[in-house]
Amino acid sequence: MTGPVFVDTNIWLYARDTRDARKHRIACDWLDKLWQTAQGRTSLQVVNEYYVNVTRKLARPMSREEAWADVEMMLAWRPHPQTADTLKLARSLESRHRLSWWDALVVASASAEDCDLLLSEDLQHGQVLAGIKVCDPFAAGVADADWLPQPRRGRRTRLAPGSRTTPRST
Repeated sequence: MTGPVFVDTNIWLYARDTRDARKHRIACDWLDKLWQTAQGRTSLQVVNEYYVNVTRKLARPMSREEAWADVEMMLAWRPHPQTADTLKLARSLESRHRLSWWDALVVASASAEDCDLLLSEDLQHGQVLAGIKVCDPFAAGVADADWLPQPRRGRRTRLAPGSRTTPRST
């Protein structure tokens, strides 16, 4: 893979939640690599879903302040806002591929961000949607070199100045 990688909510959640040690490690490895290569992308939908889930659905929910610190870190990736074009593409994807509305929005946002790869365990591993290959990182693993992003020459970085961390459990 040579281009940007879109990260779905579940990857961010596993990076924070340590109940499944294997998935936690893999999610952290992917996010660390994406921070290093500046190839990570996400959307405001994902950021919102993350906040709700970590403050309400974890075995030990995070405080709002702690969750907000993670959100501010995620904002360094300049998440894709949903636009009318994003919604129209999502509607088309929902119909064509029989996706849930929320999954269709994720794919549409990944497309708007010019991503080559979409990390999610919610979609079929290896499936191609809107020209984006789906990777279940827990099936492929970060060590699979074909899945690893490489920086594109001449692409602008999407990280805000001074950003760097991956949410990890405390």
